[in-house]
Amino acid sequence: MDKQLNSLTHSAHLLDDLESIRELLGDADLQPPLLTETVEQIPLLLDEPAGTAPAATPAPAPEEDAQTRRQDTLLHLDAELRTAAQQIMQDVINDFTPHIETEIKRRLDARLERLLKRSE
Repeated sequence: MDKQLNSLTHSAHLLDDLESIRELLGDADLQPPLLTETVEQIPLLLDEPAGTAPAATPAPAPEEDAQTRRQDTLLHLDAELRTAAQQIMQDVINDFTPHIETEIKRRLDARLERLLKRSE
C-alpha cells in the first residue's frame, strides 16, 4: 500500500513536471492525442517537421552593437532550452510507454473477459 502511494506521488510530480514543460514550450492549448489513434500517427518530439530545424546564424559583423549580440545569445539559449525540454519530454514519454501499453492490455483483457462471460 505504501509503495502504491509512493508511486502515485511520484506520478503526480512527473505530471506536474510535464505540464510545466508543456507551458514552457507554449503548447498549453494543445490536446493530447486520442487513444484511438495509432502510434504511427503520433509524431515523436525528436522528429522535427520540415523547415523547423534551427538555421545556422551567420557570424556577427564587427559593426553590430552589444544589443544585437545579446539578442542573438538569448535566441540561441531559447532554442537550446526548447530542445532540452523536448528531449526531456521524449524521455518521459519513452519511460511511460511500456506502462501505458501494459495498462491498455490489462483493460482490454478484462473487457474481453466480461464480454465473453456475458455472451455465455
